[in-house]
Amino acid sequence: MRSALLACVFSLLALPAIAAPPDPTVWRQLDPEDTLYVETSKGLIVVEMYPEIAPGHVQRVKELAREQFYDGLEFHRVIENFMAQTGDPKGTGEGGSSKADIAGEFLFRRGADMPFVEAAVQGGGRLGFYKALPIATQPDEMMALTRDGKAAAWGLHCPGIASMARTNDPNSANSQFFLMRGSYPSLDKRYTIWGRVVWNEQAVKAIAVGEPPPIPDTVKSIRIAADALPEDRAPIYVMRSDSTPFRELLDDVRKTKRADFSICDVEVPVRVTRDEPEKGRKWWRAIPLIP
Repeated sequence: MRSALLACVFSLLALPAIAAPPDPTVWRQLDPEDTLYVETSKGLIVVEMYPEIAPGHVQRVKELAREQFYDGLEFHRVIENFMAQTGDPKGTGEGGSSKADIAGEFLFRRGADMPFVEAAVQGGGRLGFYKALPIATQPDEMMALTRDGKAAAWGLHCPGIASMARTNDPNSANSQFFLMRGSYPSLDKRYTIWGRVVWNEQAVKAIAVGEPPPIPDTVKSIRIAADALPEDRAPIYVMRSDSTPFRELLDDVRKTKRADFSICDVEVPVRVTRDEPEKGRKWWRAIPLIP
């Protein structure tokens, strides 16, 4: 009996250690239903979507992704230091899906339930972050003066932003979208931002340039993380923008950049958890572990 008990104890000691869950005041896990895995010829890109910001556009991207509409399409318009555009089955910039066009969602209403961390004040507006998204917003004080108790806000076209393409008609977005390779403030409040690249922005910047490129890069597939097999779903966490470490990060960037500081200079840290055992880590092995 004693030998059997000892064997049981030793077997328990031999089990791999299970890491403590990340501090929820610092790290938030991506919602699989609002996470896109964009597999491109330059590598896999992870995009966080914001249905609370642009519900119609997020719904459209999800619908088309689940219909495998984007699979095999080219990045037909790619401009250095600007953006990489895809989503056109014709490959000319003139095509789209058979679905109806979407009304523009250029601004959104930010309530007290959408925590905002200020990074700068510009032209009377506040620039900062909601989740991983750089935004501009009216001050919180406006919430007490509006009928719905909310303030006007809009996303900022910084590198990594996912935004919807359209024609001159503001309500003509359909299937085409672009991923920002640089900062372009003139697009703010004119094009609908629906997401942001949270991992592998390097792949976005590596996409072949041209209108069209001589040898275009392609979207191999776009999948929603919730639809992936559990073993293929990355345990990605993003640093909370309302956390103390993120505020310290903001201060460090401001001190480094000084008068040249831009909100687009701030990169939101992304990490993955230690799984037990680590053999479960697949394509996300390049993402740093949560300390």
